Amino acid sequence: MDRPELLRGVIHPWHHDHFGHMNVRHYAPFFDDACYHIWTRLGLPYSRMIPEHGVHTVTAEAKTRFVRELTAGDLIVIDGAVTRIGTRSTVFGFRMLHADTGALHATCDVVEVFFSPETRASAPMPDAVRALLEAGLVAD
Repeated sequence: MDRPELLRGVIHPWHHDHFGHMNVRHYAPFFDDACYHIWTRLGLPYSRMIPEHGVHTVTAEAKTRFVRELTAGDLIVIDGAVTRIGTRSTVFGFRMLHADTGALHATCDVVEVFFSPETRASAPMPDAVRALLEAGLVAD
């Protein structure tokens, strides 16, 4: 699998700070929404995680790199892929691109840890989930 498109959005004036560009606080919701969508694109809707596999994931870390400013009216596209797979976690790499030009504006690497709702602790990744993640793995 390549890097599927996960989300499209528009930058509004209320995203701006006093410098006239999108404030860093507004990048997180776009990337967080993309994180939910990637599971469906990988063939495992998040709503099926607990019923079918007995686990869900929690975000343990999110690292955003800001590359180029965005201003009101800019249209964005977020794509993403699996970039690393561990025994109890996986890493998704997201890119925020300008929809018109394809220019890179930001990246976000998200570490998702598998979690047991019964024990309230990290849990091993189920084999069936690992297979789906491996199918989406890209070299970053």
